[in-house]
Amino acid sequence: MDVIVTGRRCTISDDFREKVAERITGIERFRDRVQRVEVQVSTNQHKQPDQAIQVEITLIGKGPVVRSVASADDKSVAFEHALDKMKAQLRRAADRRKVHRGLRVSDTLEVPATADAGAQAEDGPQVRRIAGLEVTGDGPLVVREKIFPATPLTLAQALDEMELVGHDFFLYVDAESGAPSVVYRRKAYDYGVIHLDVAGKE
Repeated sequence: MDVIVTGRRCTISDDFREKVAERITGIERFRDRVQRVEVQVSTNQHKQPDQAIQVEITLIGKGPVVRSVASADDKSVAFEHALDKMKAQLRRAADRRKVHRGLRVSDTLEVPATADAGAQAEDGPQVRRIAGLEVTGDGPLVVREKIFPATPLTLAQALDEMELVGHDFFLYVDAESGAPSVVYRRKAYDYGVIHLDVAGKE
């Protein structure tokens, strides 16, 4: 297993690299088949002092990518926090696989109510187009657009991916129906799933 430690806007000492490599080796008991671990340390002077140093740990192997991030005022503390978060994510994913073997999807899905989109903007204010959206007036709008390759997944695989990246939701393409879908965390080990029925799809 290769351990790569890099720094952005900061210097990484050999002692810190050795400590990281030593601590990371224990992660293999939580997840096998890890081929490479990337640890990135970065500083941000614009954040509060107790959040000025961020450590991001990424596990890369034959399975899904696993990532955790933590911040602190010291890189060693931030690293330990990020490592603890990663171990917790791996434990939750392992527990979920044990509890939810033979997972079945309920016929009844929770679908959140959507706001009425029929409201029309009044004439007069300037209309701008940002990332395909029409923006009326001078109100602030920040749109970050990302495109990811989508490999169809089963619901169980999507839940694994969500747990391993440490998010509360995960967007995927359902392998059985081909529908755009989202799984999300509810309470404890409960999950919800939303499938989109694309109009005009055969």
